[in-house]
Amino acid sequence: MRVVIGEDHALMREGLTLLLERDGWSVAATAADGEDLVRKARAHRPDVVVADIRMPPTHTDEGLRAAAAIRASDPEIAIMLLSQHVERRYAAELLGSGDGGVGYLLKQRVADGEAFCADLRRVCAGGSVLDREVVAAMVAASPGDPLDRLTPRQLEVLALMAEGRSNAGIAERLVLSERAVGKHVSRIYDVLGLDPSADDHRRVLAVTRLLDGRRRAPDE
Repeated sequence: MRVVIGEDHALMREGLTLLLERDGWSVAATAADGEDLVRKARAHRPDVVVADIRMPPTHTDEGLRAAAAIRASDPEIAIMLLSQHVERRYAAELLGSGDGGVGYLLKQRVADGEAFCADLRRVCAGGSVLDREVVAAMVAASPGDPLDRLTPRQLEVLALMAEGRSNAGIAERLVLSERAVGKHVSRIYDVLGLDPSADDHRRVLAVTRLLDGRRRAPDE
C-alpha cells in the first residue's frame, strides 16, 4: 500500500519512512507543511496519509486542515493523524463526519512499530482508531446524554471499540467471551439509537457519539 507522510521534523519524517518501508509500505512522498501535503496527496493518491496535526507555518492545526482538504477531494484516502499531546477537540473534528478510514494516535505510539502498522492497516481497511489516552480522556470527561445510560462495562467496551479493537480483541482484553462482548456491543447500539446497518459503520458512529458526548469538555 502507498502512503504520503506529512511531518516537519526531519528525524521523525525519516523514522516513519524507514518504519513503513520495512513493513512493506511504499512511501510515495513526504511533505514538511500542510500545503505541500495536500499537493502531494492529490498528485500521488495514496492509500493513506500519515500527518502531524501541528505543522508549519503556525504549528497549530495545519495537518488537520490538510487532512480535511484531502478527504474532501478524495474520500477514499485514509487519514492517520499524529499528535504530541492529547487534544480531544481534534479527535472530535476528525471523526465528526461518522466516516471510517481515520485514526488519531499520539506520536509515542510510533515506537511500537508493529502495533502502529497494524493500526494503519486497520484505518486503510475503513476502520477508525483512537489513541487509548484520547479515549480515556473522553470517558473521564463529564457525562453526556445518552452515554450516561451506558453501564461501566459498556463504556469499557465502547472505549476499546474506539481504539479500533475487534470483538475478539475486546474479549481478550476484558477476559470475556466473544459472545458476551457481542451482547455488550449490541446493547451499546440500542442505547445510542444506531439502527441496523453494516456493523463497521455502526462501530464508527458509536465512537462518534462518544466524541460528541464529550465535545464541549475543555482540551487537556
